[in-house]
Amino acid sequence: MTDLSELDRGAAPGAADPVKVLLHRHRELCERAVDPLEIAAGLEAHGITDRTAARFRHRDVFSLAEELYARVPRDADAAGPAATPDAPAGGGDGRRSVTALLLPLLPGALCAASLAALTRTHGQMRLYAAAAGVLAVALALRAVLRRGPLAVPDGPAPRQATGPWICWLLAYAVLGDGLLRTAITGGPDGLPDGTADGDWPLTLAPLLALTLAVAPATWTAGLHLTRARRKLATSRGLEDFAASVRPVLLGAVALFLGALAALVALCAPLLDAEPVSPAVLALGALLFVARLLTVHGFTRAPRVILMFTAVAQLLAPATVFAARLPGCAALGAPVEALATAWGPAAVPVLTCGAGALTLLVHASRTLTRASAHLRPEQPR
Repeated sequence: MTDLSELDRGAAPGAADPVKVLLHRHRELCERAVDPLEIAAGLEAHGITDRTAARFRHRDVFSLAEELYARVPRDADAAGPAATPDAPAGGGDGRRSVTALLLPLLPGALCAASLAALTRTHGQMRLYAAAAGVLAVALALRAVLRRGPLAVPDGPAPRQATGPWICWLLAYAVLGDGLLRTAITGGPDGLPDGTADGDWPLTLAPLLALTLAVAPATWTAGLHLTRARRKLATSRGLEDFAASVRPVLLGAVALFLGALAALVALCAPLLDAEPVSPAVLALGALLFVARLLTVHGFTRAPRVILMFTAVAQLLAPATVFAARLPGCAALGAPVEALATAWGPAAVPVLTCGAGALTLLVHASRTLTRASAHLRPEQPR
């Protein structure tokens, strides 16, 4: 990070050209930037604020970035070919657009097909159908998360670090409520049999709703990125940009939750589930905000919050089972009281809701920075 005290010395009144000092320190950033906005975001990432820009005789970081961009010599002939690959390429570009639009629909379609196959199979064939469905949905999700608005930029970001915790949260959405309800009544006496009426019932509606929600999550994330870039182009200061882009972030989250609620209501009659599921909405909000942060390079907070949420859900049935040990009855009392008063779904509502709210507060501070909206080109 740039030493701001050294910048201050370079911007002292006695300095003949304070901007030249800054240009020397950030020459690589200025030379590779494609527009002044990229320089402004890069300067912000190095700790330069509008107040710092005033010491360089500019009203804000954006004005300073425009001068830095103008001072860097550029070859006009080299700029032409660089723009060529982004130009429309006829049918190929149209096919990429159609693929980007339809690919997010694939996980939900495959999940629906897998659930339909489960209802028509029995015994060992049901196990094969479930395994094939899980594999197909996982591959489709991997394809969606490797390109487009939900893709993580190339770099050292630990994209695998959150995978186990997300898998646990999804597993709890399917098995957790049934296990907790059965554990409180003294069970279970066996493993789940793949039905909603067994000793350890399964709830498949959340899984179907969440996989179908991959499509609106992708489109909403793309809308958020586009609107934020437009705000960046029209803003005249870092504070101005933060104030204008924060409603865009909150609107994107609200739009996704509205789409997810509609999908839950749509899936409920098909799978004999509740038309409104706060647990699914809380989990969906948690995963969506965590992905937004990860996509923009903020990986630590999502990883920590997802881990704590998954551990909290693991401890809920674990304390109920531990309460069966001699002298440990008090361990399961809080979870049993919560489940008795509000139902087993209260556990994921509280854990996922708290995690989603924490990440949303964090996102409202980090995703409102100009530097958060500079992303490398995604693979096509």
